[in-house]
Amino acid sequence: MRLNQNILLLGKKVVLVPYTSEHVPRYHEWMKSEELQRLTASEPLTLEQEYAMQRSWREDVDSGDLIDSPSECTFIVLDADKWRAQPGPPEESCMAGDVNLFLTDRGDPTLGEIEVMIAEPSCRGRGLGTEAVLMMLSYGVTKLGLTTFEAKIGQDNEPSLRMFQKLHFEQVAVSSVFREVTLRLTVSQPQRQWLLEQTSHVQEQPYRGGTSEPL
Repeated sequence: MRLNQNILLLGKKVVLVPYTSEHVPRYHEWMKSEELQRLTASEPLTLEQEYAMQRSWREDVDSGDLIDSPSECTFIVLDADKWRAQPGPPEESCMAGDVNLFLTDRGDPTLGEIEVMIAEPSCRGRGLGTEAVLMMLSYGVTKLGLTTFEAKIGQDNEPSLRMFQKLHFEQVAVSSVFREVTLRLTVSQPQRQWLLEQTSHVQEQPYRGGTSEPL
């Protein structure tokens, strides 16, 4: 999605950057994990297929009309502590996971499906996923005009279910066929205020590519 291809979002624990070709090899290695395939309901891809997926995201055109042009907004999640290290290390060595917004409902351009993956084992249990989701929710509300978010999570993924419930998502459906729970957050005015307060520390900066150092 070109809307965020030149944007870096800097939080306390994570840095969100656009998905570039530099990130593909590490991402591809992660997705060889059967556990991650199960948790994300993903099929393994070849390295060439992963590069093609990255290019398709990069070349996605934002028409400004989400009804006619469903899109995906993807950020790679970087460990902020590693990213801030001096001298700045390559982004690939800072990668923790990814966070996505899928804008695919032709009937409701204010609805986004959100998902997050903290793939790097050393980065789990440290609150990186929570901050990444909060930052993505805020981005969706303020930049994309979204007012409703859904998260579809495997029934066995208890840590993810707990995290989204702590962020005020409520269960609205269960699929026994896909063994999946759908959670939803409708952003009322109080919810919007709470969300903006939770992300008031986040800084938006221009993205200078995978070799950029902290500004």
